[in-house]
Amino acid sequence: MIQLHDKHFVPFISSEEIDFAIANIAKQMDDDFFDDVPVFVGVLNGSFMVLSDLMKHYRGMCEVSFVKMASYEGTESTNEVKQLIGLNENLEGKTVVIVEDIVDTGNTIEELKAIFKEKKVKHLKIATLFLKPDVYKKDIKLDYVGIRIPNKFIVGFGLDYDGLGRNLKDIYQLAE
Repeated sequence: MIQLHDKHFVPFISSEEIDFAIANIAKQMDDDFFDDVPVFVGVLNGSFMVLSDLMKHYRGMCEVSFVKMASYEGTESTNEVKQLIGLNENLEGKTVVIVEDIVDTGNTIEELKAIFKEKKVKHLKIATLFLKPDVYKKDIKLDYVGIRIPNKFIVGFGLDYDGLGRNLKDIYQLAE
């Protein structure tokens, strides 16, 4: 068990399981983009470890960029997405893959989809390491999903609780 601020967390998903899931996503992408040069767009802050490891497994040529969005305060989604840092690259006619650490409500994905539609991308794909299917109710297709998890608050591997826990190599869930 670990403590972050005032909350306790217990082990949930090992770093080996995470690596296996990311390798599987990369293999699917290798097959899908064999004749394309996608632009991988990591959603900061949470996706930095996911995108880093994904790039270690992805074998094709690609570009990498980041966008910073926010929708969490503490352990609860605010249900309001705030765009903090946008993209400056010209993405018109390019294949773009949004890389998320976790998708729960889908509000961030919905906002990003609208942003990239305005940028006239050729194809827009969405990848996430973790998906909470019990709370994801959007009609937006997620093209690459690593691990489906219950609706529990998790930390580690880029995910935080009020700034702490991002550097943990394993995933921990909030203790009951």
